[in-house]
Amino acid sequence: MDSKHNQPASYTYAEAGVSIETGNALVRAIAPLARATRRPGADADLGGFGGFFDLKAAGFSDPLLVAANDGVGTKLKLAIESGRHDGVGIDLVAMCANDLIVQGAEPLFFLDYYATGKLDQTQATEVVASIAEGCRQAGCALIGGETAEMPGMYSDGDYDLAGFCVGAVERDQVLTADKVAAGDVILGLASSGVHSNGFSLVRRLAADKGWKLDRPALFDQNLLLIDALMAPTRIYVKSLLPLVKTGRIHALAHITGGGLLENIPRVLPKTLHAHIDADAWEQPRLMAFLQAQGNIEPEEMARTFNCGIGMAVVVAEADVAEVTAALETAGETVHRIGHIAEGEKGCTVSGGSETWSAMAAWSATHNG
Repeated sequence: MDSKHNQPASYTYAEAGVSIETGNALVRAIAPLARATRRPGADADLGGFGGFFDLKAAGFSDPLLVAANDGVGTKLKLAIESGRHDGVGIDLVAMCANDLIVQGAEPLFFLDYYATGKLDQTQATEVVASIAEGCRQAGCALIGGETAEMPGMYSDGDYDLAGFCVGAVERDQVLTADKVAAGDVILGLASSGVHSNGFSLVRRLAADKGWKLDRPALFDQNLLLIDALMAPTRIYVKSLLPLVKTGRIHALAHITGGGLLENIPRVLPKTLHAHIDADAWEQPRLMAFLQAQGNIEPEEMARTFNCGIGMAVVVAEADVAEVTAALETAGETVHRIGHIAEGEKGCTVSGGSETWSAMAAWSATHNG
């Protein structure tokens, strides 16, 4: 009798669903993408156990480090369902890098975490390429990451994405609430779309209303609805950083989950209140579409979506013209959207009748 029939089966990692070879091939494919994000302080060679960064080489003398991490949220599900992965990496970097600039910090380096059930090299390379593009836009180096292949943890085709970004700011340039004063003006920088918050509601509407995502949007015949929804988050770092260094900016608020209503108070001292005038800028047609489709109250809009404003910039009245001009030169669309006044820490967004489809004048307040 053939003795090898009695041998116990020899297990391999590949049979368990993890391919070391695919992982190695992916590292080879993404190495040049990471190298393209090099900047002073980082030489961005992948393959070690960690990434190095040289703060001195980056030109800092007495820096504080600031760290941020985030994911892309359920926008990823839409990316997976529609096969559009070329923007989610930009979203990932944006959510972190924009959170650093609001503290005055320059994003220096980025690490990503990509987890999936079965590694699809084409898809993974596309995602990492878009992370590298986000890093390029933010001026930070992609110095490492982790690709985890975990059979049984994710459904076929599904993946998850998280990002970690470290920035630095000179000790005397940190943006803190004590710079904000009554009488300051709030400028709003236009968003590129929904950015990366509110997508659980977007996906619910898409399912309940039977949206044809691959058809032209009702509000723009030249744009597919899916492309309008998937537009990558705008990264505001390069336009804001030079202004932060001049000291003209008193505070910045990245408008993410919680909208204008909940994000602006995060940068205010206890005795000041932000007042936002929703009549001061035109509601983007994508936002109007979402609101109409969901019959969403203005107050709910103000705390769910960015409503067309991706970043709030607080400056002294005397600096408004100069800061606006500098931001416009850097490519931003700038609206004067409100002011700071004495009062309990918080934010009030208000609009007239017909603003954001309201039947009457309205106002929404968040204290905290």
